[in-house]
Amino acid sequence: MNEKSQDRDIYVAIADPTRRKLLRLLADVEELPLNELTVHFEMGRTAVSKHLAILKEAGLVISRKVGRETRYRLNAAPLREIEDWVSFYRRFWSERMLLLNEILEEEQ
Repeated sequence: MNEKSQDRDIYVAIADPTRRKLLRLLADVEELPLNELTVHFEMGRTAVSKHLAILKEAGLVISRKVGRETRYRLNAAPLREIEDWVSFYRRFWSERMLLLNEILEEEQ
């Protein structure tokens, strides 16, 4: 399956370190244009723009035109799906650790 066919999957969108860095940069500001985002990477505007397009298709970034430039901002709401997924496993491991502690205390 190619990347384009999974473009609405937020797990695929955040799998790339460049896209995670873009989200982090956008989390610290109201919005940024492409040229200000590009300076943080060792790649050109076209490559950064492609990463932003994937984030936008996943709903993690919102863009708007201001004159000739496009400004991007974070839309964190879809990240809730990941938080819910991680929360399940956080509870799973907490319960397992409590059980392990009980077993170890019984053996002492």
